[in-house]
Amino acid sequence: MTIRILLADDHSMFRSGVLAVLDTQPGLECVAEVGDGRAAVSEVARLRPDVAVLDVRMPRLDGLEATEAIMNRPGNATRVLVLTTYDADAYVYRAIRAGASGFLLKSLPPEELMSAIRVAARGDALIDPSVTRRLIATFATSLETPAATPELDRLTAREREVLLLIAEARSNAEIAEELRVGEETVKTHVSRVLAKLGLRDRVHAAVFAYRAGLMK
Repeated sequence: MTIRILLADDHSMFRSGVLAVLDTQPGLECVAEVGDGRAAVSEVARLRPDVAVLDVRMPRLDGLEATEAIMNRPGNATRVLVLTTYDADAYVYRAIRAGASGFLLKSLPPEELMSAIRVAARGDALIDPSVTRRLIATFATSLETPAATPELDRLTAREREVLLLIAEARSNAEIAEELRVGEETVKTHVSRVLAKLGLRDRVHAAVFAYRAGLMK
């Protein structure tokens, strides 16, 4: 199945570079490219792409404001990847809070950006590895009182284990090794955790774990 992509960045040369790589990728199609956040919101509503790749710094609406507008639209099914030249924690925090499925640096090799698009399209989430653990540490120190989370009662003991490992930014392979199970089993557990807790993806599962006071 072809993954339909919207690309929003105010630098036309960057858009051209990404488009050139996209053209070489089977199963990926850019359905629109725009130069500002407001146009991105409008085109996402019109075209309903699978993934929107948004630059943080854009005119009219920045990438974070555009993410919020896209994710708050009723019936939205578009996943958002936020790109930036900076790895400032404030950007990462706002992107995730706004509902982005990924926060990546523009210095990422093109093949890794293509991989990130595919990951986001299948409903998973990712943050550039250089900022993942720092982001989670920020959540750990910024939360005051744990939130009431009755949803936790829906999880089995093994699913709670998986949730804690997700919150530690472990990959499926690392979780499989820790629990001594296969990666397909881990994928099943992750899917069940997200479904039972009503969460969008792994990053939001990590946020949930910290807000619930599960991480010390």
